Amino acid sequence: MKKRGKVMGASHSHQSVVTSRAGSSAAAPAASSSNDYFPMPLDILEEIFLNVPAHQVVCLCRLVCRQWKEVADSECLWRERCRREGYEICVASKIPEDWRLFYFLCKKRRNLLKNPRGEEEFSGWEIMENGGDQWIVEHVMEPHPNGAQKNFVTSYDMCTKSQLIDLEKEGYNASFMDHFQPDIKISDWYAPRWDCGCVYTMSVQLLNKKKKVMQKFVPDTVYFEQWNDGKWQQMTYVFKNYGPGVRFIRFVHGGQDRQFWAGWYGIRITDSSVEICPVKDT
Repeated sequence: MKKRGKVMGASHSHQSVVTSRAGSSAAAPAASSSNDYFPMPLDILEEIFLNVPAHQVVCLCRLVCRQWKEVADSECLWRERCRREGYEICVASKIPEDWRLFYFLCKKRRNLLKNPRGEEEFSGWEIMENGGDQWIVEHVMEPHPNGAQKNFVTSYDMCTKSQLIDLEKEGYNASFMDHFQPDIKISDWYAPRWDCGCVYTMSVQLLNKKKKVMQKFVPDTVYFEQWNDGKWQQMTYVFKNYGPGVRFIRFVHGGQDRQFWAGWYGIRITDSSVEICPVKDT
């Protein structure tokens, strides 16, 4: 029988060809085994994989044979993919333990808050305080810099709402969070009505597995006077070097109007976000 080529790309030996032909010159060719494949130098195969969509490398290419799986699972492939796509680690001393995981977390970076613009009313949010005439969702009065079309609106007594983010459920396992401690970027957009004074508050907490506070960001309450310009403003913060143990993030914001007018003259809030940032923002 014809011998299988070596994994590293060696061709079939002359001896195997001679052996297969010993006997009758009219012998039929041996049937090809389901395990046979066309061997290829690993560096060439790696270069090919670098030009194939990443999800196809994982879901299709690595299933072809042992050689392809070896390349698809290799650290050097995913390290090089990160380099080519500009995913530069924040701290040189914190090398990813799993470059493939690191790549996909960078690639799929997203807002972990659900329904941040009120397009699904209050889905995903827990109402903590619902004072005055309570929270509502309205179309924006002032054009938003990021194109948001709706915002949450508070009333004449305190209104607050929150979300609790479970990092493991979002794909950020304990090992990754503890070893790499990626930056956690917070953003919130808020605006007053031009004809009514109001206040805005927010707080963000990093919690351990028992949901005890490890770190928190609580900026000063923002006060707006009546007859303001009504423009959107952004509150941002980045958690860095917070130590191991972070498993949840609690995001809370809200406010009220200062004139105590019936209806919805309080702070407007929209386009809130919480992002895990394994790489430097460019």
